[in-house]
Amino acid sequence: MGMLALIAGLTGIWVVGSAMTGATNASVEPAPAPATEIRLTTSDQVEIAASYWKADDSTAPAILLLHGNGGNRRDMLDMATWLAGEGYSVLSIDMRGHGQSSPQSKSFGYLEARDAHAALAWLRQQHPASKLGAIGFSLGGAASVLGDRGPLDVDALVMMSVYPDIRTAIFNRIEAAVRTLPAVAIEPMLSYQSIPRYGVGPDKLSPLAAMNKVRVPVMVVGGELDAYTPPAEIEAMYRAAPPGSEWWILEGLGHDEVVRANDPAFRKKLETYLVRSLAR
Repeated sequence: MGMLALIAGLTGIWVVGSAMTGATNASVEPAPAPATEIRLTTSDQVEIAASYWKADDSTAPAILLLHGNGGNRRDMLDMATWLAGEGYSVLSIDMRGHGQSSPQSKSFGYLEARDAHAALAWLRQQHPASKLGAIGFSLGGAASVLGDRGPLDVDALVMMSVYPDIRTAIFNRIEAAVRTLPAVAIEPMLSYQSIPRYGVGPDKLSPLAAMNKVRVPVMVVGGELDAYTPPAEIEAMYRAAPPGSEWWILEGLGHDEVVRANDPAFRKKLETYLVRSLAR
């Protein structure tokens, strides 16, 4: 009976892991004009859906937008239209397993990094004379620095509500749902599923550790009420970032609210960072 219970428990944990990494593809309404809809192909032949805003000035800076887990490029629409209105070219993608991209399992940023690199290469091809930036929320921010190629080669990087490492991220999410004691027991059984699922240990899923490979000052952003990536973790990311980096905590906002933040003071702070980092 004890062995059967153990097998049932382990099977249940695997099922939970499958749900966490399963694709969440969905129909995405096209972005309004003047945006155009395009498709890209990654180095491992995954098709990526994207929306593209082209600036009137072909040499204007271009910015890549990367959404969070379970979302799609529509989540970044407010950010995209604001940036386009400020004169930037913008590319917002659906990462693998999301939106209208190929239905692939999720890897919390490790394989999604290939989507980010493919999108950045496309932007660079379209804008060879432009400086490039990236803004990533949660999963998207992790994808901007993880993977076998390392951080994106950009001139500006904004990381919004990005987890420091996968073990902490999973623990925080379990704790938010069922409290601390179950989280202590369950977290390792979920975190180490990264090995059979996509071939790397949880140590490879650490944006915090990857910060020492980033070559430009970073803007790190979080929400005051974010239970998944609390302010202390945002501060740790900032302190691991290159000299000249900065951080900002959005008052009264939880995890999923950060990506839609349009607080004037925050927008001004973000604009100042982008102008300084992407100056021609």
